Amino acid sequence: MLIQLLFVMLAAVNIAAYFLMWKDKVRAVRHGWRISENTFFLLSLLGGFIGVYCGMKRFRHKTKHFSFKFVVILSAFVWLILMPYWYFFLE
Repeated sequence: MLIQLLFVMLAAVNIAAYFLMWKDKVRAVRHGWRISENTFFLLSLLGGFIGVYCGMKRFRHKTKHFSFKFVVILSAFVWLILMPYWYFFLE
């Protein structure tokens, strides 16, 4: 039961991250109010690294920021380590 809830949460966070990457790109083009990089860092660390990464590639947004790429890749590795632990020990 907990593992299904975790997967639903991960899907929701990734969809939100992808949507926010699109929204931030639109705002960047229109010189509007921007979404903070810390928001994207938090989404990545909460499991939304796939949505953030896909949004980066699809919208060509924040692809030149080293710190941004670093946090997304680091959070992916952290989740790759945590997922088997949760799957085998919490189930």
